[in-house]
Amino acid sequence: MFKTTMNEIIAKLRDKLKAAQKIELRAIENAQQSFGERERAEFFAAHQALLNAERDLARASNQEFAEPIDFPVEWDIGAPLPFLLQNESHVYLTFYVKEVDPDWNGTYVRVVDAGTKEFSDLALISFENCISTRFGAPNDEVHEGHPLEGKGLESYTAQVVRNSRWIDEIRQINSVHSCYNPESWKRLKHYIFWFHDSTFECIAESFDIKIQKTNMQDLLMKINSELLK
Repeated sequence: MFKTTMNEIIAKLRDKLKAAQKIELRAIENAQQSFGERERAEFFAAHQALLNAERDLARASNQEFAEPIDFPVEWDIGAPLPFLLQNESHVYLTFYVKEVDPDWNGTYVRVVDAGTKEFSDLALISFENCISTRFGAPNDEVHEGHPLEGKGLESYTAQVVRNSRWIDEIRQINSVHSCYNPESWKRLKHYIFWFHDSTFECIAESFDIKIQKTNMQDLLMKINSELLK
């Protein structure tokens, strides 16, 4: 009996990915003709199968890839209005939580004003032992140009990046320190949040999330007070 080599495994995974791409393409073509309940179900199933195939190939090839994390809320797709507040020891990310409108027909988006005094459901995330952050470009119109495109990227979701090149880069910089401990880096994770007009990334050990029923102005003032302590 011959053992399957890693090259053979990767070749099979590439074939699996090509097959998944063809199935998704057919699902898209069917959806363009009629986007009914069946077509939607077929498209989403095909897309998830494609993402799984992308991740399997990247994992076997020891490349970085993104996969979903257990995240309890969804954010507003049209205008989540994320805010990042941080100092050298604390990092907070907040945004508008998705509101379900039973009358929504898909033809309009909800306009949100961060200055409103109306109460809304806001997510407040605090990151534990966060050593670095990135916030800004790209927006959702250019995700296809992101290095994680084709490697499990899912817009409008919270994900973790496996085999992160960013963590390797920061770890390599810190390796010159006399107290460098390679074991401590194994606890760090590369989180990425895909918003509408921006992307937030950070390297941290973990995070805690709370839902606040308030307005954005009051919540930002509360966070600022915590940072000034």
